Amino acid sequence: MTSPAAAPARTRRPAWAGRNYTLLTAAAVVTSLGSNGALIASAFAVLDSGGDSSDVGLLAAARTLPLVLFLLIGGALADRLPRHRVMVAANTLNCVSQAAFAVLVLTGHPPLWQMMVLTALCGTGQAFFSPASEGMLLSTVQGEEAGRAFAFYRMAMQGAGIGGAALGGALIAAIGPGWVLAVDAAAFAVAGSLRAFLDVSHIAPRAPGGGMLADLREGWREVTGRPWLWSIILQFAVVNAVIGAAEAVYGPLVARDSLGGAGPWGLSLAAFGAGTVIGALIMTRWKPRRLLLTGTLCVFPLALPSAALAVPVPFAALVCVMFFSGVLVETFGVSWMTALHQEIPEDKFSRVSAYDWLGSLAMLPLATALAGPAEQAFGRTASLWGCAGLVALLTAAVLCVPDVRNLRRRPAAERTADDLAASGTAAVDTAAGVLAPERVPGAAPSPDAESSVGRLG
Repeated sequence: MTSPAAAPARTRRPAWAGRNYTLLTAAAVVTSLGSNGALIASAFAVLDSGGDSSDVGLLAAARTLPLVLFLLIGGALADRLPRHRVMVAANTLNCVSQAAFAVLVLTGHPPLWQMMVLTALCGTGQAFFSPASEGMLLSTVQGEEAGRAFAFYRMAMQGAGIGGAALGGALIAAIGPGWVLAVDAAAFAVAGSLRAFLDVSHIAPRAPGGGMLADLREGWREVTGRPWLWSIILQFAVVNAVIGAAEAVYGPLVARDSLGGAGPWGLSLAAFGAGTVIGALIMTRWKPRRLLLTGTLCVFPLALPSAALAVPVPFAALVCVMFFSGVLVETFGVSWMTALHQEIPEDKFSRVSAYDWLGSLAMLPLATALAGPAEQAFGRTASLWGCAGLVALLTAAVLCVPDVRNLRRRPAAERTADDLAASGTAAVDTAAGVLAPERVPGAAPSPDAESSVGRLG
């Protein structure tokens, strides 16, 4: 028989799943369910209004351009103001813009320019939300189980994204894209309400400093002063771009010509998403010591989908390749998030995250725009092999950076001591006359965080 005192222990949340973490995860699941369906709905809204594929591309560009323009400002603002207020304000903007989009679609056939304006507002909200959200998550998780917490968060978000896309597609067919956009607006309202209850009392108030440009320069120094950080941001600027071009442009064409159409291609993308969920599940149990070395080795398989499309392999083989690459890329995602959590000072989380997001997105529009001309100049097969080759080449180059190979997971007690030293006393070994090892580039510090890889989804 179980004693009354023992029963609650089995239902108690893990130590790393505190109130803020639970609210953040629940809100992320809600918005992922809504947003992944809304991305499909917005494209069909354009097509139902008489637009073509070029118009769909313009709508996508209208979302991406504000992201690129405002990310750095959003990052600086999120390190100045309470992050949960920035997140709630961004969710409110997204809710209003998506609700207006839904009304336009439900009441008639809106012109493209109106849909582009509302989509641009949604992208602007995302530019301010993303750095604040990542900074809030990083500041919420503490202790030895940070990697497990990040893995569970990503698993919940990836799973909700898959479900949202599937549910959104079914709802579009049943009731139309306008209602799916309305559901997304409601999801932003619910998520914003949850985030309004976040507790930021554990975050010390920021001391008065310089203006916005000074904040951005300080964030830039944080990035450029860490070779492991800027080298991986540069790597994924290209990796995300070429994978995005392969998936958005070449993948549908190969599916049409060799795989049987949109259905098999959609299932292949779903297999990648399922792989990321399984990868995150694995990372809830696995704690690699050399986080970035392990994670970067797992980036090599991202070259396989482009290579499989270049052949092209049969549908069943492509599904296996996509699933396998999804599993391994999530290993990198959790390792990267853990590294940021361990190495970046809390008051600079959002600015560093903004530079990371900017690097991940900046080249994507250019790559998708050049995919067509590249196919005409070199052929589709050669272009896809080029995508695969760039992923492998840049990943190999990053492994040449000593910090990437040497950065190690550190115990929480050691990280706490480093944070105290960084906030007050200079980390200098006066007896030896040299900087403390954890601040010397290449001196085998340690990681515990995430960032770029989430952009691949």
